[in-house]
Amino acid sequence: MQHYITMPTVWIIGGIVILLAVPYLRRMVLTRPIFALLKHLKLLPEISETERVALRAGNNWIEKDLFSGNPNFKKILKESYPSLSKEEKNFLDTKAEKLCEMTDDWQTFQDNDLSKEVWVYLKKEKFFGMNIPKKYGGLELSPLAQSTIVQKLATRSQTLAITVMVPNSLGPAELLQHYGTDLQKKYYLPRLAKGQEVPCFALTEPLAGTDAASIRSEGTVFKDKSGKIKIRLNFEKRYITLGGVASLIGLAFQLKDPKKLLGDQKEIGITCALVPADTKGIYVERRHNPMGVPFINSPLSGKNVEIGIDQVIGGKNGLGKGWKMLMESLAVGRGISLPAISAGGLQLVTRTVANYTQIRHQFDIPIGKFEGIQEVLAEISGLSYLNESMRVFTAGAVGNKHYSSVVNGIVKYHSTEQFRKAINHGMDILGGAGICRGPNNVLSSPYIGAPIAITVEGANIVTRSLIQFGQGLIRSHPYAYDEIIALEKGDINAFDKALWGHVSHFILNKIKLLGLGLSRGLLYIPSHFGFIGRWEQRLYWASTAFACFADAALLVFGGNLKRKEMISGRFGDALSYMYMATCLLRRYKSEQKSAELTKYAEWGLLYCFEEMERAFKGILINMFPQIWLRPFVRFVQIFVSVYPRFRSTTHDKLKHQMAVQLMDNPETKQSLSDYVYIPKTDKEIMGLYEKTVDDMVKLAPLVDRMKQAVKAGVLPKQPLDTLVSKAEKLKLVNKAEAKSLASLFENMTTAIQVDHFPFKK
Repeated sequence: MQHYITMPTVWIIGGIVILLAVPYLRRMVLTRPIFALLKHLKLLPEISETERVALRAGNNWIEKDLFSGNPNFKKILKESYPSLSKEEKNFLDTKAEKLCEMTDDWQTFQDNDLSKEVWVYLKKEKFFGMNIPKKYGGLELSPLAQSTIVQKLATRSQTLAITVMVPNSLGPAELLQHYGTDLQKKYYLPRLAKGQEVPCFALTEPLAGTDAASIRSEGTVFKDKSGKIKIRLNFEKRYITLGGVASLIGLAFQLKDPKKLLGDQKEIGITCALVPADTKGIYVERRHNPMGVPFINSPLSGKNVEIGIDQVIGGKNGLGKGWKMLMESLAVGRGISLPAISAGGLQLVTRTVANYTQIRHQFDIPIGKFEGIQEVLAEISGLSYLNESMRVFTAGAVGNKHYSSVVNGIVKYHSTEQFRKAINHGMDILGGAGICRGPNNVLSSPYIGAPIAITVEGANIVTRSLIQFGQGLIRSHPYAYDEIIALEKGDINAFDKALWGHVSHFILNKIKLLGLGLSRGLLYIPSHFGFIGRWEQRLYWASTAFACFADAALLVFGGNLKRKEMISGRFGDALSYMYMATCLLRRYKSEQKSAELTKYAEWGLLYCFEEMERAFKGILINMFPQIWLRPFVRFVQIFVSVYPRFRSTTHDKLKHQMAVQLMDNPETKQSLSDYVYIPKTDKEIMGLYEKTVDDMVKLAPLVDRMKQAVKAGVLPKQPLDTLVSKAEKLKLVNKAEAKSLASLFENMTTAIQVDHFPFKK
């Protein structure tokens, strides 16, 4: 039987083509009704003024590619994966090394502060001026160098790392460089670089934490007795790191001009100013105790504090620009400083457990041979590799002026959460030695301090549920922002262009997703081959699925999407793990000659895709809860080959290989914990760990000889450390070998001892 296309069908198809192809007809017949409907039903998210400023701050980076469903991996995998310059590495190996050597973390906790010698050294060697240009007397180190130095310090003392981090993060120096007047820069930056001024930045308040735009600290414009225009400040701040020792306070406040002395506005908005700590009316009388970690953290208050307009950062041009300044400068704290502390903590845990699991024996074998321990070792070392990949790649982006609030939010959230997971595992492995505090417990202080990083620079719960996808959708979607702005302005032409671009974008991605799902990603031809190429295909598939799901969520929830925080959180997870997988591929590409780390890259990628698949499944299940939509959901499931099922599993064999390699291969252990400070003396526990493990390797043949003698009945069945003298008498070992063995067994016993103290009388 033959089928023919009838003339009415031809006319209908032709009419649709003409309608879509002729802009004027399309706008009149289709776009205007859709425009009116969207405006009436408020189906697109509204943007507040504070959100608008935040969205305009910084710029987009590779998250825009991942959002698009069509990432350009040829370009992405050419992005900078930087390394330290010779000058920066020298500073790390000399000045930072010396600073670690000077710092006694246990004593810092006893004294509730760093030593005077450490404070003097910090100022003398310009640790507070790492981000200040050399022309102002600073070190002008790259973001990677700043990050790496803080990372190394964190392996010695979190208190030390936080103290160095804060002046080089969001604070007076950072804000002055971008927004200060020439006079402000020339005066303050040299003083900050040399440590003549110790800075802090007062932003957080009792009723304005993560929601920094809600600050209530107030500045009122007035004329003094001489007729000079000034600002009178009243504020209550809390959680201000270095607040108790700062000589210069960067202050954020709401500026009001009730008498319109500066212009036509009574409500000028958030403004940032520099206020000397000894200014009359400022009170710094108390101190917070953040989990017992003794970095200086204080509440600050001010009553009727008077400052001049010239103390506003940027002078008159800076009035009301504080929110913009803060949003554009948060990249350093979120993308550099906090991830550096987490990366240092992860490397410290990795190095500690790699050594401890070889030294500590149970049932006459190292605990690292137990599969339960190996599973945890694999996750710790895998997270360390993943976290370092993310740290370096993101630092390179900041160094190249990519200030992405979305990426920096991702890095802050996941680096701190990964550290929290790893330190918990580390404490499990150390057992009793982990929970008894003392100078020989190097994990207790980082464990206590782990929740601190979770809360600052935006609480992690809020970062996940609001920033990663909530801001990312509007900032990075190819059409959403243009549609919203066109709706606000009533611009039909702009809306028409964005809308139909969005429609074609959605249809194209749906078609691609079908092909990618059926081919398991093979439909995409990667820009690289081998290991990178296969994972690139899967990541492209994930990006296409993400773009389709994001458009579907916009269609289902419309303007309410920003309030669907559980859905938004899952989208944030999917985007985050796509970014982390990208970081891993970029690192692997830069280190292809380091074949011994391939297992850790593979584990990281499997981990990322496992989490992505979980996120996509959760989105699909929860995005369409309505009964009447269930048939549509079933159709979508079929159309996209259910959802991206990457079938990624971190197999036991891989975990075993990773754990064994970490313990047995010194190069691998060094690569995964490269910036951990190792004391030069075995009188300190980390130095003793290193010496003991090295001696265990060197003396392994002698230990095996004694074990064989026990098995043969030549030596009695007793702990080996009690048999050294008998082995020497039986000529199984010579005098020098016996001495070395006795020293080894003594060190092994000492290394696993738990700190203890006399009763206080």
